[in-house]
Amino acid sequence: MSTEDKEQIGNDTSGMVGNDKWLEAYKDPVASLYTLTQCICLSDVQADGDWKLIIADLGTGSFNMKLKVYKGTNLMSEHTIIDLPTGVVSFYMDTHEPRTPAIAVASGPYIYVYKNLRPYFKFTLPTLEVNPVEADLWNQVKEEKINIFVLREMLEGMRAEGTVLTVRSLRFLQLQDVGDCETFANMYKYTPLKRQTVITCLSTMKKSMAEEDAISCLVLGTESKSIYVLDPEAFTVLTTLDLPAVPVFLSVTGLFDVEYRIVVACRNGCIYTLKRGTTDPLKNCIELNSQPVGLERINKTIYVGTMDESLHCYTSKGKKLWTVKLPGSMTTMEVIDYKSKGFKAVIVALNNCQVHIYKEKYLVNVIKTDAIVTGLKFGQFGREEGTLIMTLKGGGLVIKILKRNATFEEKDLSGGPPSAQNTRLNVPKKTKLFVDQTMRERENAITMHRTFQRDLYLLRLNTLREYAKSLDNSMNPISSDPSEPLKLNAQVQGIGPTFKLTVNLQNTSLSQPSTSLLITFLYDEKLYNFKKSFIEVPMLVPGLNYAFETFLECLSDKGVSDNIKVFVLKDGKSVPIITGVISMPVSEGLVVV
Repeated sequence: MSTEDKEQIGNDTSGMVGNDKWLEAYKDPVASLYTLTQCICLSDVQADGDWKLIIADLGTGSFNMKLKVYKGTNLMSEHTIIDLPTGVVSFYMDTHEPRTPAIAVASGPYIYVYKNLRPYFKFTLPTLEVNPVEADLWNQVKEEKINIFVLREMLEGMRAEGTVLTVRSLRFLQLQDVGDCETFANMYKYTPLKRQTVITCLSTMKKSMAEEDAISCLVLGTESKSIYVLDPEAFTVLTTLDLPAVPVFLSVTGLFDVEYRIVVACRNGCIYTLKRGTTDPLKNCIELNSQPVGLERINKTIYVGTMDESLHCYTSKGKKLWTVKLPGSMTTMEVIDYKSKGFKAVIVALNNCQVHIYKEKYLVNVIKTDAIVTGLKFGQFGREEGTLIMTLKGGGLVIKILKRNATFEEKDLSGGPPSAQNTRLNVPKKTKLFVDQTMRERENAITMHRTFQRDLYLLRLNTLREYAKSLDNSMNPISSDPSEPLKLNAQVQGIGPTFKLTVNLQNTSLSQPSTSLLITFLYDEKLYNFKKSFIEVPMLVPGLNYAFETFLECLSDKGVSDNIKVFVLKDGKSVPIITGVISMPVSEGLVVV
């Protein structure tokens, strides 16, 4: 998208900034909340109808990571997180009364579960198999059979071959000083070697019932290219699904005990759809032109935002429906599901400090912010259903409430073709004749294809034969002889009985002139009489057009006409260089009125 197009879209949407669809309930530019969309959720954690805002704060990225719970605009609870959080979800893990949901926080290889705003359980991902060669190397270090130089050389060779190493080996290879390497090896050589993966994305799936407060399973993607589905009560792995690449975004629908569908966006720029019993994820694969930035699902359509400033929409089977070019790079995206009005849309945050709302492919609303939005969440907050939570890049927090009388018109505010162009055609139902014809074609497909191919080959053969015949007889208006490159054009003027015939000759070569040429005519002597039927042609200079004129008279008064052939001959050759056929008009002078 060009700069002019982006400026035009910005001008078209400028009238919508500060529109009357949203109320600004709260704004704190210095809230010191550094988080992403995956680390924000809304939940009724105390089962009192007053929904709280749960945010996993990334802190500085290395320190001060915390789980914060807001009641209204006040900080209600705060818990320290050991590692960097990658996802926060709210789910029901039992059927006890009152129906209090739990909070799951994914951090490193662990999932921390909080119940009633207190730590409840910590789940650790299953350890992965350690490469036996790597394990043997550390055992030899422990037994002092090899030194750290041999260990380093062997580990670097394994890494160069593409072997997946443990965190201990990778940390050892990062050290440059010999003393640090020796201290590190002596410190950890007696510790059992483990290969632990980390969680990259987190979501939930209803287990057996679709109610809002039904028990849900945890669905998580890991750095080891796997998807785990966890039982919410025993926290055991119910099923494991393998992927060709590392998952980064999840969208889950359905029930685990009945039928479910997991749409996964991976780092290799592909989207995979996993269902119950899926063995090969490559069967349902969507290849993107760029890396995914966000993934959402509304009904049976998949919305994907990519790094090439585009928003794509696909069917659940992978067919692309449309693509919208965005005026800036996307930072995050979220689904708006306003159930009281039946309004569903996708909200997209851009790096130009704007938030766009798309209903299907139409841009229906634009929200202007003071900084780039990094986190979005729409849902019930407090007792208000239509609340939009936005966290900014500088740590700010903005809360907006959708007005109850707000309406979104389904028309594209950024211009383009009319909406009628996207209206589905009223295709009539299939008739019995159409079905019978389809069945006949299906049953006789091979025979019909062979017949079509035979007729096509015959057509090509006859065309080539006629072309070869015309070349042999010089029946073309353009010469095929490279030594005499000529072009012939003839025209007839007059209404009869006398006609003026003009023959135009042109030498099409670059530097070779044409000499010793003659023009003669073949005609019915009972029908026409030529005043001059033999014309001597002077030397033809390349590139110039020469006109030769003669008069002829129609001898018949019966209103008939015939063809006249024009031959361009070369002195000393019996075959014409060019032959032209003139279809003579009927002599108007002999028609009785």
